[in-house]
Amino acid sequence: MSSRLKDVAALAGVSTRTVSNVVSGSAAVAEETRARVQAALDELGYRPNVAARNLRAGRTGLIGLAIPELHSPYFGELAGLIVRAAQQRAWTVVIDQTFGDPEAERRLLDGGDGRLVDGLIISPWALGPEEVTGRSRNVPVVLLGERRPHGLADRVAADNVLAAEEATTHLLEAGHRRIAALGPQPHLHNETARQRLEGYREAFRRAGLTPDPALEQPVRTLHREDGARAMAALLDAGARPDAVFAFTDELALGALHVAHERGLRVPDDVAFVGFDDIEDGRYANPPLTTVAPDKQQIAERALQCLADRIYSPASAVPPLDVVIPHRLVVRASSTRTS
Repeated sequence: MSSRLKDVAALAGVSTRTVSNVVSGSAAVAEETRARVQAALDELGYRPNVAARNLRAGRTGLIGLAIPELHSPYFGELAGLIVRAAQQRAWTVVIDQTFGDPEAERRLLDGGDGRLVDGLIISPWALGPEEVTGRSRNVPVVLLGERRPHGLADRVAADNVLAAEEATTHLLEAGHRRIAALGPQPHLHNETARQRLEGYREAFRRAGLTPDPALEQPVRTLHREDGARAMAALLDAGARPDAVFAFTDELALGALHVAHERGLRVPDDVAFVGFDDIEDGRYANPPLTTVAPDKQQIAERALQCLADRIYSPASAVPPLDVVIPHRLVVRASSTRTS
């Protein structure tokens, strides 16, 4: 005979409602309680009839995930974490790649692609916050990144201003003064680059210094080749930095490659700090100092926000602005050997 919710509840010593919350992910449950319920689920071999449950509730069990680039190491890792966390809630994730195209972002927010999803997690690059949340009324929406929430959308993100300030302060405290900022994107509405540039400048202000505008090097995209071009442009213009804060690890890796080509010693001639803590940076030569946002927590908190909206659609809870932790991981690219 198959196990029932009340059997699991009796074994775990909790209510059937608590078991249901763990199975569906519809409400936050204390970690110790969740572990006890999960152990009982495993022991009894309980398997919920997800299709029947969704049908009764008028849901599909599908959630959408819209990210700018699947080939980005950062977004690829984050997508994997979201998929794994969604599986624990018996959700299937439908992934779309927007390339930062405004029409693609509008289509997904409007539901114009014809896919029936119960909610959407999106990292918008092209649309402003008012347009994003003005269109996010058909299904619950959670924003990943630097858009401040307006209207009905929750947001989950790191504090990019503070993180960039800490990265730049690390370089200033090491004695660097000509610190390049690789990554401003004035052609985009994307807030990420603007906030990281703000943090970079704030670190100088707090140190009683003025950053050199000639060392703020804009890029078109955030890839290795853009970092390489930006670094080459600085060196060719004679604006040689003694350190580089790159707004992504990919930019830093491209710039690091050019530094090696030009015969510069890292970190003795020029130090590097990136952002994202992608795997490639850990195996660079030398390993890359970076800001590491808690990507696991981004995934879990985004899904919890989505679950709260899906299972309590009539709730009057205002939009949440969830700030996840980060840490500066210091490696050899910013630590002088002499």
